[in-house]
Amino acid sequence: MNITIYDVAREANVSMATVSRVVNGNPNVKPATRKKVLDVINKLGYRPNAVARGLASKKTTTVGVIIPDISSIFFAELARGIEDIATMYKYNIILSSSDQNKEKELRLFNTMLGKQVDGLVFMGDNITEDHVAEFEKSPVPIVLAGSIEESGKIPSVNIDYEQATFDSIQTFIEKGHKNIAFVIGPLHEPINKNKKLAGYKRALSHAGIEFREELVVEGDYTYDSGIESFEKLIELENKPTAIFVGSDEMALGVVHGAQDKSYEIPRDFEIISSDNTRLSLMVRPQLTTIVQPLYDIGAVAMRLLTKYMNKETVTNHIVVLPHRIEQRSSTLG
Repeated sequence: MNITIYDVAREANVSMATVSRVVNGNPNVKPATRKKVLDVINKLGYRPNAVARGLASKKTTTVGVIIPDISSIFFAELARGIEDIATMYKYNIILSSSDQNKEKELRLFNTMLGKQVDGLVFMGDNITEDHVAEFEKSPVPIVLAGSIEESGKIPSVNIDYEQATFDSIQTFIEKGHKNIAFVIGPLHEPINKNKKLAGYKRALSHAGIEFREELVVEGDYTYDSGIESFEKLIELENKPTAIFVGSDEMALGVVHGAQDKSYEIPRDFEIISSDNTRLSLMVRPQLTTIVQPLYDIGAVAMRLLTKYMNKETVTNHIVVLPHRIEQRSSTLG
């Protein structure tokens, strides 16, 4: 039997308005009455109907989170930061995985709106004009986490990916490397082409090193594509001596691909990765990497969203968090 607010009010011999005030924590209820209502709620096993409450208040205290790949350690860390701050501010999360598919992303976005979420945190590798057009029509606020949107119209939280990549390549250059390979995710994604690749080219140019197209190898973020990328690089006549890799999972593939062919890391190839997920510590040698504060990116994105949802003042809708290079054993000391 579904217990309703009417059943609680009748059993406690109070009005439904009084029950509502007790459930919602309204202080304008006498302590004795509050206790009586809470006792009845406990006795009957009443659970407030969140949907009905949302319709009445026009708030559901629910936030939608759209993530490209729920199995990815990278996005899982971001989602953990989102969830912790959502809990702190008493919001529930609806989490959906888009499989990095544009049509599914837009379908999920509209499904979330249909569920009357109060706001959305969106993570995607390729934010297109179609995405932006849908986001701008949204009746609820949206914040991007770890995702690049070139126009700057949509609130977002990231690091400076271009500068972080520049710093990594500069680390190689300072060690005397001139043949520096660049293993990256799909180049149709702005974060790779317009940020990371731009940082790579700028570092080479700054040092007077010629850009060589054959040293740029495009993967798909997976372990297997890391192995395949390494195999392409060692076929080059002028092989690299250092390799920057655009994700930890691909970097593991590069390391194991090298080791399978009896190369030693870092003696034969120095490697820098770019995520600092747990994977960077699970391989031997452990990966030197860009430290992205993944948890913080998610947490700050959720806090920014709460400001929009609660009509708080937002002084900066584009948030850029600091990064650093963590030296480990995949590079020489």
